Amino acid sequence: MEFGSRTLDFDALFGRHAPRTVEIGFGNGENLAALASAHPERDYLGIDVHRPGVGRLLLAVEARRLTNVRIICHDAVEVLERQVEPQSLAEVLILFPDPWPKKRHHKRRLVQGPFVELVTERLQPGGVLRLATDWQPYAHEMLATLAANPRLRNLAADGTFMPRPQRTATRFEKRGERLGHEVWDLAFSRI
Repeated sequence: MEFGSRTLDFDALFGRHAPRTVEIGFGNGENLAALASAHPERDYLGIDVHRPGVGRLLLAVEARRLTNVRIICHDAVEVLERQVEPQSLAEVLILFPDPWPKKRHHKRRLVQGPFVELVTERLQPGGVLRLATDWQPYAHEMLATLAANPRLRNLAADGTFMPRPQRTATRFEKRGERLGHEVWDLAFSRI
């Protein structure tokens, strides 16, 4: 799909009304393709700027004959701002976003207050924002940023991180595991 300034009509786009999940920065699309295969009753929109990853996901969609996946190769902030209606998403996934580890680059991190507010506006009441990272300082920053949003509730029993959910390990997660990195998962629900 091409990025545009018009709001997406998800029912027309998918030819049905179903719960919608957006995965931002899907990498090579392993997780998104696996989710779409396992949950044909849901619709999935993948947003990423990395063209080779988009190509890999398109090949997986074709090979698996998935009809519940659409892809936009564009900046996620602009897509959410211009093309996604408020309260239209059941779930947003952000798995292993670039941690920009150097202090001078922290301003480039995706998960910051204004972005979290934008995602929260796009989630339905009860919708869930799920994140994962293998960069501990970023994990704690994400936790603090999400906890500061009054419209989000942490789903972790102890108010911190979640146990690792069932998901297909991404290339970045596998690399982190090889390097001995721990993974931190977050899940927040829109109140």
